Amino acid sequence: MAQDIRKLFEEERKLENKKMPAGHEHKFVEMLDKEFPGKPGKTPFFFLKIAASFVLLITAGYILYAVLNNPAEKVTIVDLPKSVNEKSKQLTLGDISPELKKIEDYYVTNINLELLDLDPRGENKKIIDKYLIRLSELNDEYKNLTKELNEIGPNEQTINALINNLQLRLQLLDRLKERLKELKKLKNETYSQPEV
Repeated sequence: MAQDIRKLFEEERKLENKKMPAGHEHKFVEMLDKEFPGKPGKTPFFFLKIAASFVLLITAGYILYAVLNNPAEKVTIVDLPKSVNEKSKQLTLGDISPELKKIEDYYVTNINLELLDLDPRGENKKIIDKYLIRLSELNDEYKNLTKELNEIGPNEQTINALINNLQLRLQLLDRLKERLKELKKLKNETYSQPEV
């Protein structure tokens, strides 16, 4: 098992001195070209890919612009109170504790998501408008409760009233969605019944 290290080095030197046959490198390059045709980095239709990306970006920008600037589609009922001036910032439910901030964010997010799902066009517009008026009243009440929170200070009654207000708005939107589903179902049933 023991080998003389000098013999191993001599054998290695002999292998190093052997030269590759002439044309070996050329044959190797040809084999590589066969297996991997084309040069890396240069793909056909490169400019078409750039143009398609450009068109995609412009289209996405136009859609975003249209959605953000269409006043008929904007429905915001949940306005968190903002500061009256820069020196005196109003205290909100989320400023009292991190737990209350989570609760407020949860309800506000869900309310806004429900509002985004509404389609205030067509036959449902009257029903949706009635519910939106009620939501607007609840929003005004929320602002008044926030003023009370700032004037009197945080107390259990005001905090519970603010949370209940948010819950009421979410429940109202859930009822609206169920009402719209019922109307759609009734409409589908009347169209699907055969005339006698």
